[in-house]
Amino acid sequence: MSATTAVRRSIDDVLADARSRLRRLAPVEAWEAVRHGALLVDIRPAAQRAAEGSVPWALVIERNVLEWRLDPASDARIPQALGYDVQPVVLCSEGYTSSLAAAALQDLGLHRATDVVGGFQAWRRAGLPTTSVHRG
Repeated sequence: MSATTAVRRSIDDVLADARSRLRRLAPVEAWEAVRHGALLVDIRPAAQRAAEGSVPWALVIERNVLEWRLDPASDARIPQALGYDVQPVVLCSEGYTSSLAAAALQDLGLHRATDVVGGFQAWRRAGLPTTSVHRG
């Protein structure tokens, strides 16, 4: 198929497709999943974490290396990438990029991968643990 005959989809279409494969978690559900062994993975860039705050014990894996760090078959995997039954719960700022990232993890075989509805913003609004932002 050439580029001129390729099916074109909007990012809204791609996002809807990704989310149709996920059982997305509300912030409190994500908190409970983490308390039962899920890995909360913050994919926001450092500047965004510095501006917004963070979840103190979340694994920080920026989006550009996420698949390599969580793929159990990758030489670049983190120690927590024990197998394909691990449950990564991906967190971004507002819950858009995290849906795409969680779907990409499912494509690798991490069938329990999902994300947090509303992202870090919703997590903080729910009163769940965060660090405060220090403005100097």
